[in-house]
Amino acid sequence: MPAPLRTRTTRPSRTVISVTVSAGTYRLGPSTGRLLIKTSRAGLGRKAGHDLTIEATRWSGEAVVVTDDPGRSSVTVTVEAGSLTVREGTGGLKPLTDADKAEIKRTLEGEALLHTAQYPTITFHSTRITGTLESFEITGELTIKGRTQPVTVHGGSDGDGTVCGWSTVTQSIWGIKPYAAFLGALKLADDVRIEYAVTELEPAPEPGPPSA
Repeated sequence: MPAPLRTRTTRPSRTVISVTVSAGTYRLGPSTGRLLIKTSRAGLGRKAGHDLTIEATRWSGEAVVVTDDPGRSSVTVTVEAGSLTVREGTGGLKPLTDADKAEIKRTLEGEALLHTAQYPTITFHSTRITGTLESFEITGELTIKGRTQPVTVHGGSDGDGTVCGWSTVTQSIWGIKPYAAFLGALKLADDVRIEYAVTELEPAPEPGPPSA
């Protein structure tokens, strides 16, 4: 029998308990962790703008863990593009208001950026996984606005049971022109940082018997 991987997970009460990560299939989503997008500013007018933290509030995925052969493990994630919600804006000449956050969300969903009406989902599926639970690298394909490009995701366990990591996505590679204002004096940097944290292990339900 494959040797199980051992880690710990942290419940909302911050009580730390031991969890065994056995070979199997696990469900991912807002109930098991968080998926964030972090932007930064560029241009001569960058002091007037904000660095944004945006959260995907509706997303799902699946992680297949093969403990005796990690290279056969896999991860898939689907994000509802219209669920991206501005959580925080740092810097800038004044704090972001709720109206500002709502306007940013409308801009994100518009044709110039994500065009969520035509491209409602963002998807990722792994093609190769190397490393261990403590430190791993996932190579995969990310599809945004109908364009698929390779991307590398870095990750590992932070020691308190949370599996977390990051990836850098260059918007223009997927045909997205970074938002700009004031004739380009203020704009978002082309690179955005994707961060994730999985704090719960939720086994996927076993498939039911075939229907008669």
